[in-house]
This record gives sequence, C-alpha cells and structure tokens, in this order.
Amino acid sequence: QVQLVESGGGSVEAGGSLRLSCAASVVRYSLNRMGWFRQAPGQEREGVAMIYIGLGSTYYADSVKGRFTISRDAAKNTVYLQMNNLKPEDTAMYYCAAGLSLSSTTRLDARGYDTWGQGTQVTVSS
Repeated sequence: QVQLVESGGGSVEAGGSLRLSCAASVVRYSLNRMGWFRQAPGQEREGVAMIYIGLGSTYYADSVKGRFTISRDAAKNTVYLQMNNLKPEDTAMYYCAAGLSLSSTTRLDARGYDTWGQGTQVTVSS
C-alpha cells in the first residue's frame, strides 16, 4: 500500500515562495500519477497540479499557472510543488495524492486518485 508524506508548508507573506515535497513509499512504476490538491475552510477540495510519473507531463489549475511548478525525482519517489508569487487566496491545506489512473478526464479531479497524504498547511498573509 502506498503511503505519502508531505512536508514544506508554512507561513509566508504575499509574493513569497514555498516548496512542498511529497515522498511516496513505493517504487515509481507502481504509480501513474501524482498530484497536489488544496482545501480552504468551507471550500471544496481543488486540484492544483498533477504529473504523470512516466512521461513527466504536467497539468495545472488556471489559478496557479505561471506561479506553481510540479516536478518529480524518480530516484527518490518524490514529487515537489514549487510555489512562487504566493497570494493570500493560496492559503489552504495542501494534500499530495497518488493514483494508477491514466485517464485524461480526472487529472485534477480528486476521484482520479487512490491515496492521500495527511496534508500540510500553507498560509499566505497580505
């Protein structure tokens, strides 16, 4: 069974940067996709970015395009989310997720992921 451990959250001022990490406890070929989601209080969970582990192709929510970058280190079974030019509206709990699906219709949909991390808080002050 896959286990995901996130790290790297924290508090920054608007315009600052953070890098989140997600380490998976299985070898890379057991997973096809990994993604980052976020959920603010009272709001639904939102897909932020995802990466197909094999091809390395990436997809982003419109709200973070040009500011966030998802990447992977296959040797370390780790996925990163580099977040630049952070805004107060980026404040949320960020979750790492992993799945086997290769579907293009659920790239940023939580239903396309089977395993979730415990979450790491990101707070951006104005």
